[in-house]
Amino acid sequence: MILVIGATGKTGSQTVKHLLARGASVRAFVRNPEKAAPLKEQGAELFVGDIADETAVAKALDGIESVMLTLPNGPNQLEWELGVIKQAEAAGVKHLTYMSSTESNADNPRRIPQVHVKAVEAIEASSLGWTILRPNFFMQAIFGFAASVKANDSFTFPAGDGTATMCDARDIGEVAAIILTGDGHIGKTYDLTGPDILSMHDVARLLTETLGRTIAYVPMSLDDFGAYLGKFLKSEWHNEGVVELMQEMSEEGGLKFKTETLGELLGRPPRSLAQFITEHKAMYEG
Repeated sequence: MILVIGATGKTGSQTVKHLLARGASVRAFVRNPEKAAPLKEQGAELFVGDIADETAVAKALDGIESVMLTLPNGPNQLEWELGVIKQAEAAGVKHLTYMSSTESNADNPRRIPQVHVKAVEAIEASSLGWTILRPNFFMQAIFGFAASVKANDSFTFPAGDGTATMCDARDIGEVAAIILTGDGHIGKTYDLTGPDILSMHDVARLLTETLGRTIAYVPMSLDDFGAYLGKFLKSEWHNEGVVELMQEMSEEGGLKFKTETLGELLGRPPRSLAQFITEHKAMYEG
């Protein structure tokens, strides 16, 4: 059986979906059973608990051979991830797949990348078989532009002229399922990018081409972005961490490389942003 921790998130929910489609037995570690109801309907076994509770984590790991670990960013993220790693090792888990990110390197001092760096160090130092997934900017983030595009034919974002190799969370979840159910992935780190290096100017261009009307990208200052996030994020640590990531994109240019790894693992081309926008066109129409 495979345990997915973070099962209701963007990638976790897709991992569960694709694991079940591949015939795997899945236990989803969730905090809110109502939010996780769709996973249960798909055939997953729900384990309701608090990731901060060591006893709950130990119970969730009972009988588990493989774990997918993808937690949301936050001030307690590293503590909880290190706890899962320790508990998984004690439970005799054979394979742990961990969701990191392409910017999470030892020389990046920002808080969210450093959480991933330290978690990966602990995983590599453990007795667990492991695989590290390192995706970049998720296409699903542009869902947040829909209301502004519909109302004003524009969107604002603190990316400056920086670039990212956007990938679809559905593709990342599918790759995670492939790795968790396949062979040959132990000890591998995969940098996963979409097929194109894109700026927010490119996002505006693709929205314009798809919608048939001019959509403008209006860069936002990092200070304004932080104030905006403060309306939604309860944690100052999380707020400042996200602003730091956007600073990397806006002031340092963001990600300027792409890999073919995602398509190689999928056995097909990954979704492009043009495909993604076309598929979700109705979200941006008035």
